[in-house]
Amino acid sequence: MTSEGVRVRLERAIVARLREEENGRPRRDQLPGALREAMSSERVVVPSGELRELERWFEDRLFGLAALAPLLRDERVSEVMVNGTRGVWVERDGRLEETGIRFADPDEILVLIERLVAPLGRRIDLATPLVDARLPDGSRVHAVIPPISLHGPVLTIRRFASRPLTPEDLVRLGTCSRETMDLLVAAVRQRRTILVSGGTSSGKTTTLNALGYAIGERERVVTIEDAAELRLPQPNVVALETRAPSVEGTGAVDVRALLRAALRMRPDRIVVGEVRGGEALDMLQAMNTGHRGSLTTAHANGAYHALLRVETMALMGGVDLPLAAIREQIRRGVDLVVHQERGEDGRRRIVEIAELVVGDGDGYALRSVA
Repeated sequence: MTSEGVRVRLERAIVARLREEENGRPRRDQLPGALREAMSSERVVVPSGELRELERWFEDRLFGLAALAPLLRDERVSEVMVNGTRGVWVERDGRLEETGIRFADPDEILVLIERLVAPLGRRIDLATPLVDARLPDGSRVHAVIPPISLHGPVLTIRRFASRPLTPEDLVRLGTCSRETMDLLVAAVRQRRTILVSGGTSSGKTTTLNALGYAIGERERVVTIEDAAELRLPQPNVVALETRAPSVEGTGAVDVRALLRAALRMRPDRIVVGEVRGGEALDMLQAMNTGHRGSLTTAHANGAYHALLRVETMALMGGVDLPLAAIREQIRRGVDLVVHQERGEDGRRRIVEIAELVVGDGDGYALRSVA
């Protein structure tokens, strides 16, 4: 590859040439011509085999995500984490790794963040030092800058597989056995309501999407998510996504509002990417009023803990219901809890499947089925 000194000389010449175009608003498609002119003026000769690689390097640096671009082209990388100027980490094949990439100047990271969020109509500055957005390819971007972040700008990009995993893929990858997957597929087809629980990055959404493949093609499905990740194969799917408030603090649409809207769309099933708060109460009401077979996920440390979490979140719904009534809705609404964990080797595995047994007690009776 061309030496660092040569690339610096070429970059200066390219930037000067691009600034002359379009009233100082350079375009990506002008780069090849500007690079050829810069090579001619600087008397730089590059082997034909390296020319495209050099062009891509300048494209990443001047219009893209610079040193992060190669990481995002790696299909094995699912998450990129920029910890200010202290280094860049990635999750590759389910395991965290430190890369050799370091940004010398916090302003470089700010430029990358602005390149990501500006086309989405979002901004990040002292007035709004935190932004959460979804890129056109479905990747999720989360950025936070000082004064909230004490170590400079922090950027996290979560990528998703170009092809969603099917039940067969989960068996092949060792997430669960063939017998376990057959049980879950049968449960979905029997319209049993399933709650998938687990910690951060344990594969909950991946499993939820795979289970969605078992939903019948003639069923109408409405999906509700904070950031659209689910990609179901059925032809009659309506995907809804929450919206953050504008800079003025208006226009927000939360999961609860979307759940109420979904009930007016004649859904056979409702799939909620994750319940995090008071929307759990609305989800339970949907499960108990003719929308059996719905699917959702929740953060939890185990199957029983997942039910307690849903109980707590339902109490946050702002409706003055007694605890006994909420517990009864959970017992009548949820059929199976699938708990998933990520091991030290990075592999995600389903470690527990529990069935709710309706009884006369005040708590939850669970029966392990796998």
